[in-house]
Amino acid sequence: MGGRQVTSGQGSDWNGVRVTVAGLGVSGISAARALTALGAVVTVVDGGDSEAHRERAAALDGIEVRLGDAETLPEGTELVVTSPGWKPSSPLFAAAASAGVDVVGDVEIAWRLRGPDAAPWLAITGTNGKTTTTQMLASILRAAGLRTAAVGNIGTPIIDVVLGEETYDVLAVELSSYQLHWAPSLRAHSAAVLNLAPDHLDWHGSMEAYAADKGRIYEGNRVACVYNVDATDKPSTEDLVRGADVEEGCRAIGFTLGAPGPSQLGVVEGILVDRAFVENRQQNAQELAEVGDVNPPAPHNIANALAAAALARAYGVPAKAVRDGLRAFTPDAHRIAHVADVDGVAYVDDSKATNTHAAEASLAAYESIVWIAGGLAKGATFDELVAKSAKRLRGVVLIGADRALIGEALARHAPEVPVVDLDRTDTGAMLAAVRSARGLAGAGDTVLLAPACASMDMFANYNKRGDAFAQAVRELGTGT
Repeated sequence: MGGRQVTSGQGSDWNGVRVTVAGLGVSGISAARALTALGAVVTVVDGGDSEAHRERAAALDGIEVRLGDAETLPEGTELVVTSPGWKPSSPLFAAAASAGVDVVGDVEIAWRLRGPDAAPWLAITGTNGKTTTTQMLASILRAAGLRTAAVGNIGTPIIDVVLGEETYDVLAVELSSYQLHWAPSLRAHSAAVLNLAPDHLDWHGSMEAYAADKGRIYEGNRVACVYNVDATDKPSTEDLVRGADVEEGCRAIGFTLGAPGPSQLGVVEGILVDRAFVENRQQNAQELAEVGDVNPPAPHNIANALAAAALARAYGVPAKAVRDGLRAFTPDAHRIAHVADVDGVAYVDDSKATNTHAAEASLAAYESIVWIAGGLAKGATFDELVAKSAKRLRGVVLIGADRALIGEALARHAPEVPVVDLDRTDTGAMLAAVRSARGLAGAGDTVLLAPACASMDMFANYNKRGDAFAQAVRELGTGT
């Protein structure tokens, strides 16, 4: 048994190729249906065998599905297509390696299926901010009159977009480290790594491996590798650019919250400016937008806007479209969203801040904060976060299973800050947290839900956590 190479393009001969699809989630179902339609003989495997799994399997009419066994490689497999979350150490992949069979992801398959006139990809990754930046980029591209969509790790599965009837000029593609790990052939028009912070290390095995997978997004770039000038962690996004094998003439383009140097985008006196895609960039700069055009104008979101602008400018978008696209952009819920002002106190929902890096960016956006934090730490530590944010904290309300870890960091680095420790996980816990925060806050303060932790100890997901916060704030406003 061994693998078979399938060349790129929708017209490639997939007929009779025996493909095993690992995972019965959204991307797995998309890959299974697409490859079956192209003539491949597909078997889907998944370790689950719940009623939901059986319902999804039944919907794949005519495609063989094996439930309850995620380890055995089906006989005759010539290619494995994995869903993003499957770890490289999975026994199925070890069996594939022993048989000489390649393992790739749905993004790799989408890339191989692109036709000769397919829309180029402007690709985005990073520990935090990927979705917002991708949506900002799509808004800017639409403002320039281009047919585009935000795809990849968000929205419609990318295989469905590549094989769909609708045509595009260019795609804004969000890519996770998981997806990049399994996409060796991807070659974007231009790409950005927004930031790097420890995350998913149980999957990647180390920070170095995680960063290397993020850095794959730069491989083969044709026009621009966009990096974060302000990043201080090592390896930095600039380090990843330096190590990338790109096409001749591809440029390194930085973005910064400070004044930009040549070949950079940055901020000067409240104006987003471009010194990368202008004539005589040593002397000239192009005004793109005002800080107030960014919604919300928090520092990390301005950085997102600059990265989106850099990719759009790399594609040739005019400055006016950057401004118009940013003005038209509305962020998704639970991303540093202002819920209400009650008695002079602002209440902000950033439930999406599920790790310390995201929470640090959120805390940096406000001067005087009552912080609601806690949940599942996923192995994170909080000393650096608390030490950097201590001067902004007026009070803290701790919730969730791992709240003690944050409490211990507060005792070490901010012992003077009052802390309310809520030892409850029932449905009324968030209302209690918001009421406790109200008791700590004064006029001019911000009560900020930026948990720095995952939500699954108390809520189904971060959306439900944010919804509970918003509902609790609304009850404050009505006096209930």
